[in-house]
Amino acid sequence: MRNITMLQFRKNSESVVRMLRRGQRLTLTYRGKALARLEPIRPRTRDPSGDPLFSVHERAKSSPLGPLDHRQIDRIVYGKR
Repeated sequence: MRNITMLQFRKNSESVVRMLRRGQRLTLTYRGKALARLEPIRPRTRDPSGDPLFSVHERAKSSPLGPLDHRQIDRIVYGKR
């Protein structure tokens, strides 16, 4: 991810937009510290089946061990270990 200063952002906003349109992710810095992340927005899909959040209900089955805790839910939804 490339860093870009506020001054660069103000002076070259058109080139920043071009970078975003090419799919680049940028970190906006202010006085040497990261302030914000700029990233392109992916187009929404009409089929949410690829989004793990929409399929949680399919995995939500009764368990003899009781309800899932937050770590288990994150592992299912985000693939975290």
